[in-house]
Amino acid sequence: MTILISGAGIAGLTLALTCRQIGLACRIVEQVREVKPLGVGINLQPNAVRELMDLGLEAELAAIGVPTQELAMFAANGREVWREPRGLAAGYRWPQYSVHRGELQMLLYRAVLERLGPDAIETGVKGLSHRTEGEEAVLETERGERRGALLIAADGLHSAIRRRMHPDEGPPIWAGAILWRGASRIARFSEKNMMAMIGDYDQKFVTYPIGGPDEEGRSLINWIAERRFEAGHGWAREDWSRVVPASEFAHWFDSWRFGWIDVPAIIAAAPVVYEYPMVDRDPLPFWTEGRVTLMGDAAHIMYPTGSNGASQAIVDARRLGRAFLDHGPNPAALADYEAEMRPRMAKVIAANRGAGPDYVLEIVKQRTGGVFDDVEDVMPLKERQDFAATYKKTAGFSIEALNAQPALIGEHERRA
Repeated sequence: MTILISGAGIAGLTLALTCRQIGLACRIVEQVREVKPLGVGINLQPNAVRELMDLGLEAELAAIGVPTQELAMFAANGREVWREPRGLAAGYRWPQYSVHRGELQMLLYRAVLERLGPDAIETGVKGLSHRTEGEEAVLETERGERRGALLIAADGLHSAIRRRMHPDEGPPIWAGAILWRGASRIARFSEKNMMAMIGDYDQKFVTYPIGGPDEEGRSLINWIAERRFEAGHGWAREDWSRVVPASEFAHWFDSWRFGWIDVPAIIAAAPVVYEYPMVDRDPLPFWTEGRVTLMGDAAHIMYPTGSNGASQAIVDARRLGRAFLDHGPNPAALADYEAEMRPRMAKVIAANRGAGPDYVLEIVKQRTGGVFDDVEDVMPLKERQDFAATYKKTAGFSIEALNAQPALIGEHERRA
C-alpha cells in the first residue's frame, strides 16, 4: 500500500526516505514543476540531526553544514547576557548544524531520487480536493486522482489540504515583526562556530556561519535582521523569495558596531536580501481527518525564534514512521502520531510567541531599560540557566532526555 505525500519540502522528503527505510511504498506529488533550493540559513537541532543520521545521511549533512558550537546573546548595548555551548560541545551525542535551507532540501531531494527512483516525485501536480474513500485516501488534482493508503500533507505554510480541512481558519497571524534575511561573505566574527543574538523584542539581529572559508578566508554568514512595527504597518504576502533593497531597513542598525562584530558591514555585504513578515498560526484542534493528516509547517507553522521549524518537520516524519511500524499504514497510526505531536507542538508555538530562548534579552531590557554593566546584577546565572533548560525541554532537545531516548526507528527495523 502506497503512502501519498503532498509536498517535496524538507518534511515530505524526510518522510519519503523514512518510508523507504521501513519498507513502505510512497509517492510524492509536488505543485511546482521543478524543485529548486529556497531560503537561506536554518539551524538543525541535535534531535533532528540524529534522525537524519539514522537515515544514513551523516556524511552528506556534514559536507553542507557547519557544526554549531556556541550560542551567545547580547543586549542592544553590546553587553553579554547569556552564553552556552551547543551541539557536541554541550554534551549531546549528535551535533547541531547550521545549513543553507536550500542545500538541505536538495540533499534530501537527491537522496529520494537515488533510493526510491526517478518516478518517486511527480511535479507540477496541484491538489484541488481530498477525501477518504473506504480504505484509501484520495487527492483530486488537475491531472486526475492520486490514491494511497494515507495522504500526508507536507505542503507548507500555505497548505491547501490544511485550508480544506479547516476552512474557517483565516490567514496566518502577524504579530508585528518583519524579518530581513541574507547571507554575506565576510571574515568570521568568532573563532568558534557561534550563533549570536543581539538586541531585544523590538529590534534584533541573529547571525551564524553556514559555510566554510573561501580562498580569501571569508565564511558564508547567515543573518536575520528583525524589527517590530505597529499593527497597522503593511507587509507583502508571506513569500521567502520577496527581494528588497537593504536601504529599507539597514539604517536602524547603523550604530550596531561592537568591536567583535560589525552589523552594518554584514548587511552591506549581502548580494540579495529577502523580506518576510514573522507569522505563525494558532494550534489546531485536530490534524487528522479520515486517512489524511498534516505534518511540518502545514501542521504547526511557528515563529523562527527557537530555530525549530525544519527540526520539528524532520521529527514529525520520523514519528510518523514509528507509528507506521507500530500500527501499519492506517488511521490508527495517524491517531498515534497526532496524540503525541499535536500537544507538543502547541507548547512550542506558545513558547516561541512569548518565552522563546532569546526572551532573556527582553527580560533584561524590561528590568534595566537597556542600561546595565553586569548582567548578574539583573538576572542571576541560575535564573538564566533554568530559562534555557525549560525551553530545550519544551522543544524536545533537552540534553539528558535526548541522549537517553531510544531511537525512534531502531536499526533492526530499518530494511533499506
